[in-house]
Amino acid sequence: MDPVANLSPVVLAYVGDAVYELLVRAYLVRRGAARPEQLHREAVRYVRATGQARLVPFLEEHLTAAEKEVLRRGRNARPGHQPRSAAPEEYHSSTALESLFGYLYLQGEWGRLEELTRLIFAQAE
Repeated sequence: MDPVANLSPVVLAYVGDAVYELLVRAYLVRRGAARPEQLHREAVRYVRATGQARLVPFLEEHLTAAEKEVLRRGRNARPGHQPRSAAPEEYHSSTALESLFGYLYLQGEWGRLEELTRLIFAQAE
């Protein structure tokens, strides 16, 4: 039995939020030096719920069956609060993405995280 797969999707999203933001920040810094305020503005485009939600349909076609299941569980999670900056469906999709990133991180799937991150940035540019 896989203990990570049995974690609440909200717990996975809690970890995945930090993992995803760190990957975004590292990508932006590697792309080229910039001032911190410019880096922050660019990072916000990727890490806000609306930006994450737009990526989910694109990513789904690249996921394994197990990853799609984590995504589904994350989308159906009810975290208990709703940000004012996103519609409910956007927030659920962003929670799904964060759940996936948390799951992969806790599974030690570094290569898979890098692969999905490359796909995200290729799609965004």
